[in-house]
Amino acid sequence: MSLERAKSHLAGYGRADDVMEFETSSATVELAAQAVGCEPARIAKTLSFDLGDEVALIVCAGDARIANPKFKEVFGRKAKMLSADEAEERIGHAVGGVCPFGVNEECSVYLDGSLRRFDVVYPACGSSNSAIALSPEELESILPGSTWVDVCKLPE
Repeated sequence: MSLERAKSHLAGYGRADDVMEFETSSATVELAAQAVGCEPARIAKTLSFDLGDEVALIVCAGDARIANPKFKEVFGRKAKMLSADEAEERIGHAVGGVCPFGVNEECSVYLDGSLRRFDVVYPACGSSNSAIALSPEELESILPGSTWVDVCKLPE
């Protein structure tokens, strides 16, 4: 069902047929990188944060981590991730397949600058065994209303 929601969203941009489905799990950055055949940093993971009445979905590079001071500066509050139990209900996708496509109304999508260093990134598509290859610009164009932010830090 979640995969179908993501595909339905992507179909509106002519990209539903570009979704890759794998025989193995792609539920973590490492597993997704193995399934896709790329470095883990190119996996565009979607992290979900509780902002009260809103859920902030932050799409960032696979090797990026939330920088709490940056998050607080942008959102005016401490970063509090949704629990696994809350994720499916509030986002429309379960943990392991959380993505920015076909999400519930209360979700706002933010694209972290950590993605911009790559020509192609691989976000999930609503299931624990799917992904799509997109440039950061394509990702932005198929997520109307998304906003670029700088809330992550990269490994040193």
